[in-house]
Amino acid sequence: MTKTALVLGASGAFGGQVALALEVAGWTVKRFRRGGDMAAAAMGARVIVNGLNPPNYHDWAGQIPAITAKVIAAGRASGATILVPGNVYPFGVEPAPWGPDTPHRPVSRKGRIRAEMEAAYRKAAETGEPRCILLRGGDFLLPKAPQLLMNRMLLSKVAKNRITTLGDPDAQHAYAYLPDMARAAVGLIERGDALPAYADIPFAGHAFSVNDLASLVARLTGRKMQVARYPVWLFTLLAPFWELAREFREMLYLNSHPHWLDPAPLRHWLPDHKDTPLDQVIAAHLAARRLHGKAMSTQTG
Repeated sequence: MTKTALVLGASGAFGGQVALALEVAGWTVKRFRRGGDMAAAAMGARVIVNGLNPPNYHDWAGQIPAITAKVIAAGRASGATILVPGNVYPFGVEPAPWGPDTPHRPVSRKGRIRAEMEAAYRKAAETGEPRCILLRGGDFLLPKAPQLLMNRMLLSKVAKNRITTLGDPDAQHAYAYLPDMARAAVGLIERGDALPAYADIPFAGHAFSVNDLASLVARLTGRKMQVARYPVWLFTLLAPFWELAREFREMLYLNSHPHWLDPAPLRHWLPDHKDTPLDQVIAAHLAARRLHGKAMSTQTG
């Protein structure tokens, strides 16, 4: 089978980055158009990258099971392996580090939905086909993706010398820089049948607290940063009228529960993988906001 990949959600943050990484690695990438015949589009593909995700958490209870069923059916019809991004929601408040052996004990509705999604992929892979790679990351990082937590919240007031926290500013929090995660995804895809039929692999990426972020931004810009608490009570006030406020409120615990992902499984499969240093990742985020300082000149070239 040729090095052909079908990417679902290629206009999104995850799907777009994996599509680019596949092309750099010499793959032919087919970008799926919504409304098309997914099973037909998957014919001839070695892998289906599922980058579909309802924006702003809209109707996860209905849409995610429907997407999952279609992707599994397309993989079964075509023989393609499925690659899907996992998140940390199924783990609830289990102690870190989180990895393949961490129990799924979600404490949120979205955590239960994601746990059920993962169970469906696992059952399909372990009872025949399609094979599945679940690459699990923390909150995504990408400089020009305004919908992501780092851009929407944490750095939203950085031009005013403020870093925003939604919880305990000392709590470690897992993040995945998408260009790095995409390279890891391609590396795992290319391991092929060496992986188990269902490969649950954490992408450790970076873990840091809001206070760590404030210190790093201060060093990069040469400007003192204040950590300011977001008025999270607003989510409760707005919840009856605004779906996104309800969804944010449910996940606030992740901003106070210390968590990070186990790097060992990815290191086993991809021993040569290297992540972009965190100071370069954050410098790129600041540059996207046209925020520069003396200390950044050596980081951004």
